[in-house]
Amino acid sequence: MKVKINRNATKFLKSELEKENAQGKMFRVFVTEMHGNHAHYDLMLDTPNEHDEIVKTDKEIDILLDKREEFLDGVWIQYFHFPKEELIITNPSKGYPTHNH
Repeated sequence: MKVKINRNATKFLKSELEKENAQGKMFRVFVTEMHGNHAHYDLMLDTPNEHDEIVKTDKEIDILLDKREEFLDGVWIQYFHFPKEELIITNPSKGYPTHNH
């Protein structure tokens, strides 16, 4: 499974991982809603379980993905400062709807 993270999202996620409530946890991308050929995604702090793959990214952040969910393979985590500060998770290979975090 693959995950892409843009530079702004890397800074945001690293700062969140430094907080006290994140100790010993990792970020999990998960599907919040399915719509046939695409899905909506969100992010939360969690610990790995037996169904997870820990995906190493090129940004030194590991992301948890449930191996049973094909719509997670290829997600792209982006953080934008303009027009407003928001985290957006998409999967270009599975359709384009997004979830703003």
